[in-house]
Amino acid sequence: MTLHADLFFSFRSPYSYLSVGRYRAMIEEYDLEIALRPVYPLALRQPDFFERNHPNWLGYTMRDMFRVAQFHGIPFGPPRPDPIVQDMATRKIAADQPYIRRITRLAQAAARQGKGLVFAHEAAQLIWGGAVDWHEGSHLADAAARAGLDWAKLEAEVAAEPDALDTEIAANQTALEAAGHWGVPTLVFEGEPFFGQDRIDMVKWRMEQKGLARR
Repeated sequence: MTLHADLFFSFRSPYSYLSVGRYRAMIEEYDLEIALRPVYPLALRQPDFFERNHPNWLGYTMRDMFRVAQFHGIPFGPPRPDPIVQDMATRKIAADQPYIRRITRLAQAAARQGKGLVFAHEAAQLIWGGAVDWHEGSHLADAAARAGLDWAKLEAEVAAEPDALDTEIAANQTALEAAGHWGVPTLVFEGEPFFGQDRIDMVKWRMEQKGLARR
């Protein structure tokens, strides 16, 4: 019996990146479908989030995300450019956000075709895996191709339906909160939320209780 789950994900979240490849490996190994539910990051949903955080928050998070990547052997580097346009000195978020809106809409369009998780992994590897100017040239087109998507059609869909895609993305956020959390990455399985890249083993444990089987 195929099991089903939802993964709430943001391209600005390093921990989303550090989880998505491992979730992809699970769907390849097990009789499991994980639907990607992309959301916009806290930087857009709560623009004062970074200003309100403890001064040590950013430094610790930077240390931890590199440590997690090293522990799991995942290529990792600061995004160039950052998907969010932000003044890192003042932590102020810019009003215009072309990068994150485009990539999140692309992921939602991919999710419509049931390929959101694979596309998110391929694209996130560009953003967080050390690629320079991931938003330019053929980087994203190549990522879409690796995910089995038609890039021209995907890009045309995003250009033609930005408002509809944003409505779906907002619905993802509503569903995340209805499931009992607000942050990413959160995987929801049978109504139970598992927040964080460090809950994947627990997700597998719970799914095994429900009959998770190898393909």
